[in-house]
Amino acid sequence: MEREDKAFALFGAMVVLALLIMGAINLYAARGTGSDISRIAYSQFLDAVDQDRVTTVEIEGDKLGGIMREGDKSVRFRTITPQDPGLVSRLHAHHVKITADAAPPTVPSVPSLLGLVLPVVFIVGLLVAITVYAWRRIPGASASNTLAKSRARKLAERKSGVTFADVAGVDEARESLQEIVDFLKDPSKFQALGGRIPRGVLLVGPPGTGKTLLARAIAGEADVPFFTISGSDFVEMFVGVGASRVRAMFDQAKKAAPCIIFMDEIDAVGRKRGAGLGAGSDEREQTLNQLLVEMDGFESDQSVILIAATNRPDILDPALLRPGRFDREIVVNNPDVLGREQILAVHVRKTPLAADVDLKVLAQRTSGFSGADLMNLVNEAALLAVRRERTDIGMREFEDARDTVTMGAERRTHVMTEDERRLTAYREGGRAIVALHAPAADPVHKVTIVTRGRTGGQVKQSPEEDRRFQTLQQVTSQLAILMAGRAAEELRFGRDQITSGAAGDIDEATKLARTMVTRWGLSEALGAVAYGENQDEVFLGASVSRQQNISEETARAIDAEVRRLLDAALDQARAILTRQRADLDLLAQALLREETLTGEEIRSLLAARAKPRRA
Repeated sequence: MEREDKAFALFGAMVVLALLIMGAINLYAARGTGSDISRIAYSQFLDAVDQDRVTTVEIEGDKLGGIMREGDKSVRFRTITPQDPGLVSRLHAHHVKITADAAPPTVPSVPSLLGLVLPVVFIVGLLVAITVYAWRRIPGASASNTLAKSRARKLAERKSGVTFADVAGVDEARESLQEIVDFLKDPSKFQALGGRIPRGVLLVGPPGTGKTLLARAIAGEADVPFFTISGSDFVEMFVGVGASRVRAMFDQAKKAAPCIIFMDEIDAVGRKRGAGLGAGSDEREQTLNQLLVEMDGFESDQSVILIAATNRPDILDPALLRPGRFDREIVVNNPDVLGREQILAVHVRKTPLAADVDLKVLAQRTSGFSGADLMNLVNEAALLAVRRERTDIGMREFEDARDTVTMGAERRTHVMTEDERRLTAYREGGRAIVALHAPAADPVHKVTIVTRGRTGGQVKQSPEEDRRFQTLQQVTSQLAILMAGRAAEELRFGRDQITSGAAGDIDEATKLARTMVTRWGLSEALGAVAYGENQDEVFLGASVSRQQNISEETARAIDAEVRRLLDAALDQARAILTRQRADLDLLAQALLREETLTGEEIRSLLAARAKPRRA
């Protein structure tokens, strides 16, 4: 590389020198045709002859020069003769000394020759320099070209500032990765029993569950070099660049072994081969092939451990997931209620909390939140506390922050008309009433008609515990709650006055009912059979064309069963609201006054109405 740079610099210096020489020659040529010889017109020459001012003439072909008098001085002149036949006799008549010679062959002078050659040399040299400069950066033209270099960044120990103490809610994943760190620190302890550390570890889980945070914790815990890179760093428009970068990355890691390589978003480079229309020269497939060879080829290094993260394991190539490459797959799911409490405790360590903050209650009310969502929740609560000029964060800030995270910011500039507010109050109030009386519904936590994000209002339910499964009664109750908004509008304002406000609920209910029928086997008419279309992605999945796995008759039966479930849910909601019509009116009026009511306030309001009045 250094030799090439010196040669390139020498070539550039030669080009600059040629430019300087060319400029000097042009300057010399310009001075050579200077003021010593005057060029005159042929007519001026004849006038000078007639005036006896010309003393000597030299004729060479059509060129004519000589000496003539200009006052007291003799000057040299030059002109072109038009082959005048009477010129010689005219010169004799005026006693002019004549010297004649044949026209010399046309041979360019050295300055003129150099003036013609040097520009061509300069242009050719410039083109060669540009070609050499570009060629050195074409993949494969040089082993050390810029595009083929590894983009893996080496992190110093403890540089990330994150350790396993900062990772909560994923105890199993943390223990598995701690084992790898321990092996790298003291491999003899494992090798004594014939153990071999996994050569590759794949972190799988939804976005925001802490996969990258775990990798940062490994960098903080390990006493070995830690390299980090993204799967997109291997993707380039030139074929062969990705494979070159894979080789360069592993060469860089082997020099620092034992070490860890963390590759984020490996699905960018590890998708299934042969899934699209590209041939074997496809850049992504070439990169994946090289990655497979480096992970478990003839010259693989067991002291280099690859840790990768993805949220799409279904599209990864099977050869990449086999033992010997990725020996261990660690699932990093959304935390449960205990994990959420631990994550919140980590994020509020440096945050002043008010006395009313209960992290256990907050964890119960954030079902389904990922670690990133919880971090965002704490941050939003801190921002709200600053805007409210508080010195600590209270439970109210956390509740409002949760609404902001789940529903969006409150739209204070959006002013609803009185009719819209009344419709929203009855729609959300109807959902709350059905949620209170449905046989297997989660407790109502909050009801609001305040516009947030894209919602005009919402009923917030908080499950008492995390559930992995749902019973048929729970799902049908959820359908009834979703259809209760439409039922409340119809009951209060009549069939002709129903609006499109329940469109979102109806859409969600339709998707849920179709899932019940086609995936969960909860329909007696269609049985415990999974129906549905091929979900593989075109070009990126396992097939190019989509296949319909159900017949037209079955599709009609599915549509009819979905319609039956939705009609039954709507009838159930109507029945509950008809029985609880007084509660619906009371709750709607309270929402029009207060706009937001908690579950405790709703139950107290309805309980006060149910108490008989004293005589």
